[in-house]
Amino acid sequence: MDSVSKPVSYPLSRGCPFDPAPEFTRLRAERPITRVRLDFDGSEVWLVSRHEDVRAVLRDPRFSADFSTPGFPARMTVQPPGPGTFIRMDPPDHSRLRRALLNEFKPRRVEELRPHVERIVHTLVDRMVAGPQPVDLLEAIAFPLPILVICELLGVPYDDRPFFERCTAVIGDQNASPARRQEVRTELWAYMDRLIDAKDADPADDLLSRLTTGRDRHGISREEVAGIATLLIIAGYETIANQIGIGTLALLRHPDQIPTMLDPATSVGAVDEILRHQTIIAYGLRRAAVADVEVAGEVIRAGEGVIAVLASGNRDDRVYEDPDVLNLERVATDHLAFGFGIHQCLGQVLARMELQVLWQTLFRRLPTLRLAVDVDDVEFRDDMFVYGVKSLPVVWSPENEEN
Repeated sequence: MDSVSKPVSYPLSRGCPFDPAPEFTRLRAERPITRVRLDFDGSEVWLVSRHEDVRAVLRDPRFSADFSTPGFPARMTVQPPGPGTFIRMDPPDHSRLRRALLNEFKPRRVEELRPHVERIVHTLVDRMVAGPQPVDLLEAIAFPLPILVICELLGVPYDDRPFFERCTAVIGDQNASPARRQEVRTELWAYMDRLIDAKDADPADDLLSRLTTGRDRHGISREEVAGIATLLIIAGYETIANQIGIGTLALLRHPDQIPTMLDPATSVGAVDEILRHQTIIAYGLRRAAVADVEVAGEVIRAGEGVIAVLASGNRDDRVYEDPDVLNLERVATDHLAFGFGIHQCLGQVLARMELQVLWQTLFRRLPTLRLAVDVDDVEFRDDMFVYGVKSLPVVWSPENEEN
């Protein structure tokens, strides 16, 4: 344990809303592995802030992602993860469930979805420009886009999509109680259970049909299929919605860099740089040690909790030159925004494609898009694991709209 200094409270306070807490700069240099006291319950855990050490923790099987592991920093956990929630499992169950999805998120399969994503984005922009200004970009695009894409991926009937939009509105509501959130999760699971019956009877060319009809081959249960589908909806919605909000704001603050996003040769790298610079998993990824492990000269004992801070690792000046500068021409393919190791985000190829299509379409069609308020008046959400903005009012010059 770190007996040299008294643990500081965590999470740390930000200075600039576009940067992680300035204290991380000092910690990376002086105490890259340190003890902190969690604000929500007063427990003490290890905080890992340096890029190489975050990677070391996330790839080491001696650190568990299972909520039930002794010492796990289980903030806001109201009950254990249900069947199929593989992001909160360790091998072998994690490996078995994730393996069933690998083909669904390969680049070739994701590219097959691109025309559908382009159609969805254009439809949302059409609706946005047809209404009065200013427009809250979160309500108009950031919230509906990811849920519509996930529904397309899963094969959810078009008429049922408003149900998912209502459910995800609760998930994204910062004022919703844990009980209400759990109620929505239960509703989603029950819906998926019914949809599995439909896919069994009449399978189509979609992810849920392939999972449903391939249960025996993959060694997964019906309950696990429903859980996987529910997980994809919840995890895919909240992360992409918030990344769209904070990422669009970053682009609006740096309009000189938007041409790099619009250039097909550099747009994928530009998306990665936004992911690095505006890492929305600001709180960090949580783990618990199941054995004694030495990391950067400190011994983390079995039964102790760990928080690996992705946002801090992505600002490490040992890895990135001028890390606090947003530079869309930077090559940042080794960023940690999607995590690292066996739990690295399975849907990262899809996420990159969604963001690329959105930002290219949005700024091509609305080249004069700008904030409708001063940047200092934008409200940020920092009371959840996922960071972002509460709203993003925008305006544009109608005469410059492109179809």
